Amino acid sequence: MSDDFVLDVTRIRAQAREKMSDGSVTGTYGKDRARVIEILNDVIATEVVCWLRYTRHAISAIGVDRAQVAAEFTEHAKEEMEHALRAAERVSQLGGTPDFDPAGLAERAHTDYTTPAEHDLQQMLKDNLEAERIVIGTYQEIVRWLGEGDPTTRRLMESILAQEEEHADDLLDLLGG
Repeated sequence: MSDDFVLDVTRIRAQAREKMSDGSVTGTYGKDRARVIEILNDVIATEVVCWLRYTRHAISAIGVDRAQVAAEFTEHAKEEMEHALRAAERVSQLGGTPDFDPAGLAERAHTDYTTPAEHDLQQMLKDNLEAERIVIGTYQEIVRWLGEGDPTTRRLMESILAQEEEHADDLLDLLGG
């Protein structure tokens, strides 16, 4: 068996010219593009709902730990919106349309938009930790499903997943656990 790497640039150039309208998606793309776009639109919905929940909780938080917890919620909210925008950009690269329609966000999101009893910091922390754990579980499954079929989307999801795991750790620390 030979380990020689041979790059057939002539073949690759010819293939690139044949399907210019496919943009970044080449013939070696190994997943159902429509399904990946659908999954990414669910990720967008999940991230927007998380952004909304964290933003509401940051604004509503009161009590002795308010400053620290609100700052953490605000930071997480910013990162959740960044995740949504990164997923939307990937949808666009794949030739799809990012779905930010407010009417369907809650239905497609993996997590819930929770409204705990007014100003209950502990419940806000628990609700957000639960949401992060749900997101971690669903994103791990997406990463496994993508495998080598779409390494670009897989790496995107892995990087988002890493931040979601950091969020869960932050929340657990704030809960004292």
